[in-house]
Amino acid sequence: MDGPEVSLFVVSDGKSVRPLAPAQDFKRVRNNDEGPNTGGMGAYSPLPWAPEGLVQEVIDTVAQPTIDEMARRGTPFAGILYVGLALTSRGTRVVEFNARFGDPETQVVLARLKTPLSALLLAAANEELASFPELEWHPQTAVTVVVASEQYPDTPVVGDVIGGIAAANALEGVHVLHAGTKIADEQLVSSGGRVLSVVALGDDLDATRELVYRGVEAIELRGSHYRTDIALKAARGEIKPANA
Repeated sequence: MDGPEVSLFVVSDGKSVRPLAPAQDFKRVRNNDEGPNTGGMGAYSPLPWAPEGLVQEVIDTVAQPTIDEMARRGTPFAGILYVGLALTSRGTRVVEFNARFGDPETQVVLARLKTPLSALLLAAANEELASFPELEWHPQTAVTVVVASEQYPDTPVVGDVIGGIAAANALEGVHVLHAGTKIADEQLVSSGGRVLSVVALGDDLDATRELVYRGVEAIELRGSHYRTDIALKAARGEIKPANA
C-alpha cells in the first residue's frame, strides 16, 4: 500500500469507542527507513499533515463497526484496539489490528494526554464511555526516540552499563522510559534490544526534535544506536497522504 502510515489507539467498553490522538512511528532500524524492521525506533504526535476529519472517519468506518460486529457475534471487546492505517491513493486502508497499546506510539500519545488514563480505562471497564467527558490534550508536540543496543535487531548485545539517564531527565520537557533494562550488581544495565525511550514535549516539531536529541545524546551505553531522523520529514512538511 502506498502513502504514509498512521497509528490510532481506540478505547472500547464493548459498545462505545473513544479515540486517542493519532501518531506515526518508524519501524526500520536506520535513517531514511532503511535496514530491517524493528519493534519501532521512534514516534511523534500530533500529525500536522493528517487530513481534517481522519480520526472521525476511522471511528465511523473502521473502529465502531468492528466493535459493533464483535458484540453482534457474542464476543464483545473491551480494551485497547490498535488500528494501523495507511493513507493510500485509494483512501484510508487498515494495515493491521492489535488488542493492546503498542510502543513507541504509546509514549508520545500518553505524553500529550491530559485526562487521567486511569479514569478513561475505568470508564471502559464499567461500560461508561458514552458518558465520559471529552478527552483533554496538552497542546504541545511529543517526540520519542528509541536508544537500541549494539547489533539490534539481529543479535542485541546485553549487559552493558547505562549512564546519563539523570542528565536526560534533568532537561525540561524530557523524560526517559525504560524498556530493556535491569539491575545487575547494583548497576543499571541493558537487558534487551530496545533499551530506552527518550520522550520530549515541545512547542513544535523542530523544537521538540532538538530537545529529544539533547536527551538522547546524554545517554551513555556502549555500542548503542538510534535514528536521527525521527519526525524530520514531518517537520520539513514533506509528508502528505497519497491521495492528497
